[in-house]
Amino acid sequence: MPEKTTEKKILRCAVYTRKSTEEGLDMEYNTLDAQREAGEKYTEAMRHEGWRVIPEQYDDGGYSGGNMERPGLQKLMADIEAGRVDIVVVYKIDRLSRSLADFAQMVKIFDEHNASFVSVTQHFNTQDSMGRLTLNILFSFAQFEREVIGERIRDKFAASKQKGMWMGGALPLGYQVEDRKLYIDKKEAEDVIHMFKRFIALRSITRLLIELKRDGYRTKQFVSSRGNLRGGTTINKQYCYRLLQNKIYIGKIVHKDKVYEGQHEAIISQEIWDKVQKIFAQNPITRGNYTRNRNPALLRGLIRCECCDCAMTPSFTVKNKRTYRYYTPTKVIHQHYQACKVGPIPAAEIDALVVGHIKQMIESPEMLTKTYSEIKAANDTPIDFGLEELRKEIKNFDHFWKELKTTEQQRITQLLVKDVFVNLEAVKIDLRLEGFSTIINKLNGGENEHACLQ
Repeated sequence: MPEKTTEKKILRCAVYTRKSTEEGLDMEYNTLDAQREAGEKYTEAMRHEGWRVIPEQYDDGGYSGGNMERPGLQKLMADIEAGRVDIVVVYKIDRLSRSLADFAQMVKIFDEHNASFVSVTQHFNTQDSMGRLTLNILFSFAQFEREVIGERIRDKFAASKQKGMWMGGALPLGYQVEDRKLYIDKKEAEDVIHMFKRFIALRSITRLLIELKRDGYRTKQFVSSRGNLRGGTTINKQYCYRLLQNKIYIGKIVHKDKVYEGQHEAIISQEIWDKVQKIFAQNPITRGNYTRNRNPALLRGLIRCECCDCAMTPSFTVKNKRTYRYYTPTKVIHQHYQACKVGPIPAAEIDALVVGHIKQMIESPEMLTKTYSEIKAANDTPIDFGLEELRKEIKNFDHFWKELKTTEQQRITQLLVKDVFVNLEAVKIDLRLEGFSTIINKLNGGENEHACLQ
């Protein structure tokens, strides 16, 4: 009687390829093709074991192995989790990942879905314990090599900056780059000089922005490494501040707060530069923390401008040693006052309006009855004060509010107010009904008073 031949189980093999840079990928036969061909040949050699290459391609050209944010890898992991892959074939282990933590996460997913991992050139797979041990040793060295390379790159970068070399990054307005060297773009340089001189004359970023927008000035326009057109947008305040404080315009290179003589030509003279920095020193833009701590904004994070559909943020000015607080649309902060019809509104007036609205709603008999009923229903234990007693207590709202610290007023407002919308004609206030129980507890002098305000 003839022996029965047992057929091998078909094992579906996915070949994964990766290259860190895009260099050479436009060639007819590139490194990704070479990696895939090697993987397919290796799989064909294991055909007697039931190995078969699946047609799907998992390629990542121009992606680092230091993280898992790669489209080809994401597609591969999804197919493994869906049970469509049994073996992952790569040319070398560092093609799959260069991070030990990421690789450990991948192996865990492999194990959970009965998938294994094979390296063509290193001749091992994770189907047996020896393969796993070898893999961990090799991968530890791969990560060590990656960290050493990173240290070398950082050291080289720092040394190059000390020599005044341009080492990449956002190309500043006024310059073009060629062979890692900055050269002055005469047309853009004129724009830079104009911005410095007009700031000296106006002594105001806001007024400068109005002029720049009126005259059609734009940010630096350039083509990215991927061939996309970037920049060429309206100049905002952040762009102005960075440009007017960028030492590259006086021929310097900065690295980690250290300043070195650059190899490029300066656009701005030292005299103009010093005048601009003196104006900034006389009008500091980072003095808000002290005033903010002394005057917490009651509606911080709650108030929005309907005119330009953006949040309004607390701001202030100081005149004759007196502080004036405002809520200003973020569009105005990033651009200029003409960017929004509403503009800054006095904080004291809008705060008083909101507090008055809260008081009116609380003192309403209908609202008070509804709030009391909700508190009573929400408490597991009986509450020891009645509705009449509560009405008497609520009459002292003004005294209660004045007794609160400013920070406590802010916390209670955050509980009671959902949103405040401002437009040219009205102020709309949305209250949180569920937040009224906090004020009632405070008025009643309950045990949870301190907890409610923390």
